[in-house]
Amino acid sequence: MTLKDNISTKPESHDKASAESLVSLSGVSRFFKNGRVVALQDVDLVIDRHDFVAVVGRSGGGKSTLLQLMSGLDSPSAGRVCFEGYEPRTPGSWSDIRARKIGFIFQTFHLLPTLNVLQNVEIPMFGVTANNRERRERARYLVKRVGLSHRTHHYPAELSGGECQRVAIARSLANAPELILADEPTGNLDSGNSREIMTLLEEIHVRDGATLVLVTHDRDLVSSAKRCIELVDGRIVGDNRLE
Repeated sequence: MTLKDNISTKPESHDKASAESLVSLSGVSRFFKNGRVVALQDVDLVIDRHDFVAVVGRSGGGKSTLLQLMSGLDSPSAGRVCFEGYEPRTPGSWSDIRARKIGFIFQTFHLLPTLNVLQNVEIPMFGVTANNRERRERARYLVKRVGLSHRTHHYPAELSGGECQRVAIARSLANAPELILADEPTGNLDSGNSREIMTLLEEIHVRDGATLVLVTHDRDLVSSAKRCIELVDGRIVGDNRLE
């Protein structure tokens, strides 16, 4: 069964958006604890290709839940989530999309401590790129690109926080994703490293043309984005284009 077999036909409500949109949410809500906890409520949102979107709001406002729904790591309690104009039907189809088209950057890095820098970057390519040499060459290129060629054979415990985040960024690029989701990527870094990481993300967005959705508490980082979405209590209360 192919990936397309696990994806529904394009819903009529998304016909207009699908030409330029990468991800679209229509009437999406997410509830927990039998509806007593509302993470997101009646969200309509379209993320266009090649956009750079910052999602801001207080802790608990639904930002991380939004990223999880956009990537199929979670399912909506109501509404529809579509990728490239189609609604994935199964966890397996979402898994294929994540493997080939979505890269993740997390606040806590999520590097495997028993693997060195090169091996951590290579991990997402298993199951996607069969050739061992191609995987290793791609990993070396990405490690060099984030400025860590001198750390190739070091382990996470031997790296600084900023270096760990650079490894995580390189790993997110392993399969040349169309969408990069960054959840508080500077949350564990000092101001100097935060600025360096944001400069690197901006360069990736411009050079690769990747769509970037960044969740942050730090409003100083919003100026790097082209669009700012504000979430309050699970609802979008602001959606503005930035100069």
